[in-house]
Amino acid sequence: MFRNRIALILVATALISCSQAPQKTEPAKPTPAAAPAARVNPFFAPSTLQYQAPMFDKITDADYQPAIEEGMKQQLAEIDRIAGQADAPTFDNTLVAMERTGALYTRVTRVFDAITQANTNDTLQKVEEEEAPKRAAHQDAILLNPKLFARVKAVYAQRDALGAEEKAVTERYYRYFVRAGAELNAADQAKLRELNKEESTLATAFQNKLLAGTRAGALVVDSKADLAGMSDGDVAAAAQAATDRKLEGKWVLPLQNTTQQPAQVSLQNRATREKLFNASINRTEHDDANDTRATIQRLAQLRAQKARLLGFPTYAAYSLADQMAKSPERAIKLMTDMVPAVVAKAKSEAAAMQKLATKDHVTLAPWDWQYYSEQVRKSAYALDDAEIRQYFELDRVLKDGVFFAANKLYGLTFRERTDIPVYQPDVRVFEVFDADGKSLALWYADYFKRDNKSGGAWEDNFVLQSGLLGQHPVAFNVCNFTKPAPGQPALISHDDVVAMFHEFGHALHEMLSNVKYPLVAGTSTTRDFVEFPSQFNEHWADEPTVFAHYARHYQTGAPMPAELVARIKKAGTYGEGYATLEYIAAALLDQAWYTQSADAPQQDVDRFEAAALKRFKVDYALVPPRYRSSYFAHIWGGGYAAGYYAYLWSAVLRDDAFYWFKEHGGMTRENGQRFRDMVLSRGATQDMDAMYRAFRGRDPSVEPLLIERGLKAAPKKPANKT
Repeated sequence: MFRNRIALILVATALISCSQAPQKTEPAKPTPAAAPAARVNPFFAPSTLQYQAPMFDKITDADYQPAIEEGMKQQLAEIDRIAGQADAPTFDNTLVAMERTGALYTRVTRVFDAITQANTNDTLQKVEEEEAPKRAAHQDAILLNPKLFARVKAVYAQRDALGAEEKAVTERYYRYFVRAGAELNAADQAKLRELNKEESTLATAFQNKLLAGTRAGALVVDSKADLAGMSDGDVAAAAQAATDRKLEGKWVLPLQNTTQQPAQVSLQNRATREKLFNASINRTEHDDANDTRATIQRLAQLRAQKARLLGFPTYAAYSLADQMAKSPERAIKLMTDMVPAVVAKAKSEAAAMQKLATKDHVTLAPWDWQYYSEQVRKSAYALDDAEIRQYFELDRVLKDGVFFAANKLYGLTFRERTDIPVYQPDVRVFEVFDADGKSLALWYADYFKRDNKSGGAWEDNFVLQSGLLGQHPVAFNVCNFTKPAPGQPALISHDDVVAMFHEFGHALHEMLSNVKYPLVAGTSTTRDFVEFPSQFNEHWADEPTVFAHYARHYQTGAPMPAELVARIKKAGTYGEGYATLEYIAAALLDQAWYTQSADAPQQDVDRFEAAALKRFKVDYALVPPRYRSSYFAHIWGGGYAAGYYAYLWSAVLRDDAFYWFKEHGGMTRENGQRFRDMVLSRGATQDMDAMYRAFRGRDPSVEPLLIERGLKAAPKKPANKT
């Protein structure tokens, strides 16, 4: 999508006046005051807030649709002028001109897409459903414009005469047009347009069904006794969730986006664990309005048909052709090569759990894994999740952990801004300052789960960095942590801590971008590279000086005791077998859906899933996929179709890059600046393989990842000679 353009702003105003002549038989009446001018849609002009941050104090639900419609109209007029000009095509009069189009459309859709994910309602969902096919048609009207493509192609033919960033922009535009079908004949383009409209409609429908199904699937508990084992704070949060749904006297455990649920760790009542597990895996499979299976059957088939039209044997082949992996075969091999060791590690973890479960006369089932895994951590490593959480208070983790690490590495500082309007009261805004004290960006944090928020965690931006357009980044992170009851502290798990560092890694990639053209700014990289900076940032959550700075007791402020830290380190890679297997199972399931040919019939979702897991030898009943097909938002509506492997591909880069830091003095400003200059600031101005190779000095090695996950022993250090 063309992003962050300057456009001609059309502001419509209406002057309304009313007057009435006095009648002779009555006393004269005062002339009525002129009616106020009609309200102007806040999207129709750039925001007056710092860095053009959205004016959420002025935006209403009624503003989005007319602004989207007008934005599309304006951008198409701008595109037509570019395509129809008489001057010979140049980089400036074609591609730079395109970079400047669609300001209104970009401004409104960036906010609209953010809010429909993080704070939606019935009105916005209706607008989303109505506009999805129109927006798909709008994109096609640009990318399938033959006159425009002829100009892009002419500039592409002269690309070697351009500067490095200009060449990258040219190559990306040309690739976008070709992959969008610009070289197809008119008849095939017409077919493609219809497929794109249907795809956008179905993807939107999937997201809305999933949101509703997840909300409806929450487990309602009638007796507090059934929540035995949960902390007082978590029980209070469950009671508050019930109150919010007008279910007085009950408790509600809302569903997270993943198969397994956080509460499984502490729930002592096995029947409650089983009910919660079943509520999760069946959330969108109740043969009701929220059932997603028919939607994904058609989406898988439709995308295969689209790929064939574009000259690819499968949608996975189409999707990966312009990624680092290049082909589904390479992505699948990375994962299947790890399967034997990962399954063996998961089974060894299960064996340790079964010994404890046998004492309770329990044969381990999927809904028991988290609970007995925690029991093993307690018995073998003397670790208690509830005890550890007391040292991870959200605000302290943010300021003394996430921000502290960013300061140590990149010299950044942060100041909270309570004067900038937000879209929901829980959202916070921070201004980000560079090492020289200059203001750099704005960053929004939206951490707590809501029923009207999509599941999971993500990062995006309201405004993209661009030297051409003079724009500073305005980025945001969204998570789904359990909101504490009023008066209770927000104590989070270590996994949540890592999630905070992960999503802020994306934000750093966005905020430290320093490029000219918006098309290649920030996180506009390949999908299997974009997760590299975010996952790399996870490593600093456990870096000793950072950990010691934020891991403090929420009541006393005392640092985590050294012996507790030692116990955590002793646990090492315990649990990595499960975590890696549930991920790989989901990622291979994604590949199975998208390596079907266009001639394949629509599949029975549950049978197809079971067969795919068996084919890839990841059908281990105790470890179900992280996402089942029917609620796998990443691959049906989240932009990761055939791309969920990217997290593992990027993890190879993450751990290999972290080992470079270890080899060169660790967490220093000098090393951080090098990573910033060579990776974070560069966006997509360079080939991703070449960018990584320039930073690392060689191609990435998978060995650090295997060591970090306990799948391979670390090499022994040579003994000191005497």
